[in-house]
Amino acid sequence: MNETSRSVARLLEDAKRRDGLAQGKLLDPYRPWLQLLARLQLDSRFQGKFDASDIVQQTLLEACRDLPRFRGQTELELLAWLRKILAHVIAHEVRRYGRAEKRDVAHEVSLEQALAQSSRRLGNLLAASGTSPSHQAARREQEVLLAEVLAQLPQDYRDVIILRNLEGLAHEQIADRMGRSVGAVRMLWVRALERLRKELDRCDSA
Repeated sequence: MNETSRSVARLLEDAKRRDGLAQGKLLDPYRPWLQLLARLQLDSRFQGKFDASDIVQQTLLEACRDLPRFRGQTELELLAWLRKILAHVIAHEVRRYGRAEKRDVAHEVSLEQALAQSSRRLGNLLAASGTSPSHQAARREQEVLLAEVLAQLPQDYRDVIILRNLEGLAHEQIADRMGRSVGAVRMLWVRALERLRKELDRCDSA
């Protein structure tokens, strides 16, 4: 068991006893990851009604409430559980503002699958950056580390990487979305990946 696994296991024991400090230490590091996953799933129709921050805050509140019933012991199990809660929260908000009359379980399952796919795309982003942060990843799940590093990048760098690598948009679509020329977007994307690579290398040597 690596250090992260031991740390998660210790915090889980305390968090399940409703220790507020332990719950914060356990869950707060996953906020950037949840924020990114939520952003990738939110429909533009609901802009102005709720945003990724609202979704993440509610997800963490529900996670704190339900931690005593969580039976997992590893970080990987914790991530899967948090994705499930995130899917439930997103589905609830969509029903609320979309005026759906009843819970659509199939929709929540499809959301869970989409969130899991987004997590895999985060892992694929390592290949695009040309970096494999083996030391840090041994202590943190790679997708969580990547989300954390992405959150620290300048907004235009973060946006172009998300749009290109995680949403899979063409440069022309990104140019339209960001109000830039296609050439400017291509250069921005190259610079953003280089910055991401440097930040991951910095994490790996820490």
